[in-house]
Amino acid sequence: MSKRIAFIPGDGIGIEVTAEAVKVLDVLIKGRNLPIEHVTFDWGAEKYLREDVTLPKDALEMFRRDYQAVFIGALGDPRVPSNQHAADILLGIRFGLDLYVNQRPVKLLDARLCPLKNRAELDVNFVIFRENTEGLYAGLGGNFKRGTPDEIAIQEDVNTRKGVERIIAHAFEFALRTHRKKVCMSDKANALPFGHGLWQRTFADVKSKYPEIEARHLYVDTLAMELVRDPSQFEVIVTCNMFGDILSDLGAQLQGGLGLAPSANLNPGNVSMFETVHGSAPPLAGRNLANPMAAILTLGLMLDYLGFPQEAEALEGVVTDALRQNMSTSDAGGNMGTREVGDWICSKLSV
Repeated sequence: MSKRIAFIPGDGIGIEVTAEAVKVLDVLIKGRNLPIEHVTFDWGAEKYLREDVTLPKDALEMFRRDYQAVFIGALGDPRVPSNQHAADILLGIRFGLDLYVNQRPVKLLDARLCPLKNRAELDVNFVIFRENTEGLYAGLGGNFKRGTPDEIAIQEDVNTRKGVERIIAHAFEFALRTHRKKVCMSDKANALPFGHGLWQRTFADVKSKYPEIEARHLYVDTLAMELVRDPSQFEVIVTCNMFGDILSDLGAQLQGGLGLAPSANLNPGNVSMFETVHGSAPPLAGRNLANPMAAILTLGLMLDYLGFPQEAEALEGVVTDALRQNMSTSDAGGNMGTREVGDWICSKLSV
């Protein structure tokens, strides 16, 4: 049976880089006879401003019923200062489909792109798993006496045993499945003993089930320092929503920037969402300057999830070749445009 993919290009450069990902996918579908169909939805700032529509009411049920994956481009437009449409679409899908795993691979494809001196490709190759539905992003809190000198702002950090256990277990299972030997859990239990004490107790319970994996704990500030000092010591990192957000962007810089950073939002075994994590960059929109490689690598993550690992590997290989031959946009050292990078990658996949 065909796999069905929903594309949501989003706003700004999201539209441009998603177009390149679709172009690459079509080459793979044709050249390798892949049983994949895809549909594009125009949800974004334009539709919101025109029709006051963000995420349609039946969208989540439609995804569960008719699709195996959702690919979403960057959202954000200065004409919508509140970014309400972006929150409704992105968080609506993430929370509505219970996409509790945020997977951020950090892999250096060309040593010259690493800001750390004397680092080879093998020195930066780890995966961050971020709890994706709880923590400080759960949206619980409020303001009292807002706008006055006496204003009080409260933001609640939500951690449940179920939520913490399933993301930690997923990290260990991933390590086992991909033949990785080390898992590091990071929290700040020394300053947040209630919420992150739960992380420590749960980690102790889960790691006991995986004696073949070297389990390690680091407080998040120490982990950030160690990632800069020696990223080669890490293989799998698992942490909470907020820390995962921050650490994965640090990791993106180690691999060459957000223009090379793919991500997945997963509910394993169910319809899941694949997302470029860079912004919509309105000043760059329409100028053929944005790096499409993060979108193309995200496409690779999606193909692997859908059961096409060889195609995912091929994509990474061609992107690696493009970087090493300077067939890239300026942020990665080349002088090509968005469309030209996509065309070059398509040409190599067609051989």
